[in-house]
Amino acid sequence: MLLALHKPYGVLSQFTPEPSSAWKTLAALGAPPFAPGPRLPPGVYPLGRLDADSEGLLLLSDEPGLNTRLLDPRHGHEREYRVQVERVPGPDALARLAAGVRLPDHACAPVVVRTLSETEIASLPPRDPPVRYRKTVPDGWLSLALHEGKNRQVRRMTAAVGHPTLRLVRVRIGRLTLAGLGLLEAPGTWKELDAAARAAVLAR
Repeated sequence: MLLALHKPYGVLSQFTPEPSSAWKTLAALGAPPFAPGPRLPPGVYPLGRLDADSEGLLLLSDEPGLNTRLLDPRHGHEREYRVQVERVPGPDALARLAAGVRLPDHACAPVVVRTLSETEIASLPPRDPPVRYRKTVPDGWLSLALHEGKNRQVRRMTAAVGHPTLRLVRVRIGRLTLAGLGLLEAPGTWKELDAAARAAVLAR
């Protein structure tokens, strides 16, 4: 089976707790304080990961081989993130992101970047807990679409151009979207993918 989950903030992309960590695990989903609903079925494991402080579309499966097929950059499965950043990025910052940011240990490939519309921003559910509001420091919202998946890559990229990430939500893998699944507004819920949805995940 192949499942799509809207991973909430504060949840590790694993079922086993980390020693001395206050973060919840995937085993906690389906129980308070998360959305009511069935727990994830036994035997599935995450395909890739989202950090505990990130949210959004996470795939899980019990099928050998899907991990490599979906995550290897050579297979070209694009992932899109909606990113809230400190201050409103100007043209120079957007151009640097689009061209591919050079980090100390990695030269990032070019990405597709754009500013989000008010409608797209409003479609995201509130985060629990909310991002700290600062009246004197405005924020901006971006969409970043990339094929790579280095550790904390999006956060490191936005910080490198002077706009640290405040909130990060993965909304798409391939052509599969949280909104299309009806999961965008329901963190903590999941759905088993049918044949059409599986094809959308694997689409290039």
